[in-house]
Amino acid sequence: MKLATLRVDGGTRAVRLDGDVLVDLGYPDLGALLARQDWAAVAAAATGTTWPVQDADLAPVVPDPSKVICVGHNYTNHIAEMGRELPEYPTLFTKFADTLVGPNDPIAKPAETDALDWEVELVVVIGKPVRRASQDEAAAAIAGFTVMNDISVRDWQFRTVEWSQGKIWDSSTPVGPYLVTPDEVGGVRPALEVTTLVDDRVMQRDDTGALLFDPVHLVRYISTVIRLNPGDLIATGTPAGVGHARDPKVYLTGGETVVTQIAGLGRCTNRIVAES
Repeated sequence: MKLATLRVDGGTRAVRLDGDVLVDLGYPDLGALLARQDWAAVAAAATGTTWPVQDADLAPVVPDPSKVICVGHNYTNHIAEMGRELPEYPTLFTKFADTLVGPNDPIAKPAETDALDWEVELVVVIGKPVRRASQDEAAAAIAGFTVMNDISVRDWQFRTVEWSQGKIWDSSTPVGPYLVTPDEVGGVRPALEVTTLVDDRVMQRDDTGALLFDPVHLVRYISTVIRLNPGDLIATGTPAGVGHARDPKVYLTGGETVVTQIAGLGRCTNRIVAES
């Protein structure tokens, strides 16, 4: 299944993609749906109101997750381009729900930076509560996958050794368009092409099969530290090709269209605009 959160009538609705229509699942968003133990059966059986998928105004897949946990340095080629050694353990940082925007929303370039960068990422969406998960429990907790563009404010990111201030800018992080269940993409350790295009120029291209720490490992590792709840998001890291690592460096200045896409999951298409 492919599931999403649709903006409609001044609110949002959880929906399922059926051909060229989106079917109402009876819940205000995917976070509310995923809170049900039987969410998959409910989503598959729903026959509610439909809306055309063309020009649909999609919200972040889960608009208000209890946590967004991100992984840095998880593709060996990106680790190399950033001049770092292979990590022994996952490198973790967090975002907040306030950072998330829809897959087709504009991204405002903050006035405080001239170092705005892109990062395509595979995102794990959690489908059941899990803590100190075994391998089987971690796999079972994965509801599906989606796409994130981890827009990064590099000059703020590297002001200190801790990255968060470059990663948590308000309304900066597209997530979507769909939560795609593992059965559609080869299971809980998918090998999918990931790509970033800036004004149709390919900037990143890799395969999620090359992740140093795969989705199941990440759910196990993170759930050791903190409980993962339905609707929580784990961004699994970005491959080589970010603007900050280029020589000369390339940053988003405004006016560009950035497309971050993963085969089988869809794409985020976002225009960089001046902050109002």
